[in-house]
Amino acid sequence: MHCRAFEGDRSGGGAAAKVLRVMDRRTFIASLGASVAWPLAAPAQTAARVPRVGILFDGLPLTPEQLARSPLAQGLRELGWVPGETIILERVYSEGRPERLAELAAELVHRRVDLIWCNAPPPAVAAVRATKAIPIVFWGVAFPVEHGLIASYPRPGGNVTGFAFSAGPEIVTKQLEFLKAIAPTTKRVAGISGRTSSERVDGHRISLASPFRPLAMEGQRFPIESREDLPRVLASIREWRADAIFAFGDPATMNERHALADFAHRHRLVSGFGMKEYVLAGGLFSYGPDTADTIRRSAFYIDRILKGANPAELPVEQPSTFQLVINLRTARGIGLTVPPALLLRADQIIE
Repeated sequence: MHCRAFEGDRSGGGAAAKVLRVMDRRTFIASLGASVAWPLAAPAQTAARVPRVGILFDGLPLTPEQLARSPLAQGLRELGWVPGETIILERVYSEGRPERLAELAAELVHRRVDLIWCNAPPPAVAAVRATKAIPIVFWGVAFPVEHGLIASYPRPGGNVTGFAFSAGPEIVTKQLEFLKAIAPTTKRVAGISGRTSSERVDGHRISLASPFRPLAMEGQRFPIESREDLPRVLASIREWRADAIFAFGDPATMNERHALADFAHRHRLVSGFGMKEYVLAGGLFSYGPDTADTIRRSAFYIDRILKGANPAELPVEQPSTFQLVINLRTARGIGLTVPPALLLRADQIIE
């Protein structure tokens, strides 16, 4: 600005010229030096761009406080990211309406986020259909190959990778063995789950009925389309005269975990689940991966991709450890005595 003013004075003549004439030599040289030096000053540093991660969540909204305390935010902090400062989490929720996921995925693509994180198969499928350019990280997806999300676990290919949940026959067999050990007289087990987004996966799930036979139990699946379906589904379970209910874990049943636990308690049914969160809500027992730990570990993929890694070359991880959680308060409420040997095997007991 000094430079422009000085040039204007020179070209303007008149009073400005008189001012220059009365300046002594020392003052003139000093003013010239100041004018020339200004343009050479170091320019202000441009602020680094903060990456934005879209959270495509099939479920009910989290408050900002809940999101800040979430395992995903914790995992990011452990890797050096500060949510809200060095990384922005832009979240959208289906709010119990999975039919909105395609629209929500398109919205995140329109916002041009740097990465999309998904919490289940339906949002992951919706994200893949919405973009082949933006990296996608999924969590909690059983059968990601069957869903068409990845080519293989070691080399996913495309723009997708993440943390899968194994719900194969071995895990299902173990879950049913625990159910039978807790309640040996159980004959009929109602499996409750949200509808999957792939008929190929539905066929694979139906084949999982085979673990029931060696345990002299019968299983029947009761799918939930939306949360409005729950009263009808529960009425059907009562009509079928189930001895127990079991939910492996998906957004549709997770959102209704308190209602499921209450239903089982009121009708004195054994209730088994694939995630600890259902037991914390009042369910009897669960056997499955540590949900919070695996979500926290999924932040590793976000970190690597934002630092330049190719999702096609990041192997999909699966849980390696599983927890048995038992709610003794619920057991007493339905008149059930849990065998001491099973309590000794439990990783967590809720009194």
